[in-house]
Amino acid sequence: MKKILLFSFIFFGSYTFACPEVLNHEVRLLDSSETINLCEYEDKVVLAVNVASRCGFTYQYEALQNLYAKYEKEDFVILGFPSRDFMYQEYADESKVKEFCSTEYGVTFPMFATTPVKGKKANSFYKSLTKLTGQNPGWNFHKYLISKEGNVLSFDTKVEPDSAELKNQISKLL
Repeated sequence: MKKILLFSFIFFGSYTFACPEVLNHEVRLLDSSETINLCEYEDKVVLAVNVASRCGFTYQYEALQNLYAKYEKEDFVILGFPSRDFMYQEYADESKVKEFCSTEYGVTFPMFATTPVKGKKANSFYKSLTKLTGQNPGWNFHKYLISKEGNVLSFDTKVEPDSAELKNQISKLL
């Protein structure tokens, strides 16, 4: 009996219908040809952030990494999306982005390919986030918090990763 139940769980657990539509997007990993579907994070609270290495808000990487380290064992993940949409404040070379994040801030959360995040050229994931919230990223380090059910909250760049406002919302969703 246990084997049948285990099989059923695995069988039903592999269907993508359980994945919130907002996460059902293929994205390429940073400095790689490998792509993944964001449904890989369907059972987590997700903080999606458009990042840049040469911005006045780049210091937020440190607080993002600390936030990730604090909550990653509690079904929380941060997804970083480098973008050149705002005054080209991100390196054009993805290997430089990867090196910068690693050496300057010790980033261990998933990072994805440099991509547009606003307007008609935005990647499909960011178009979905904008549609659900009615808010485009206004600048680098705009944050979208996605519940396990696929509900999305938007946070302006000036909302710091270690702010009570953001941490309280994360705690509520966990």
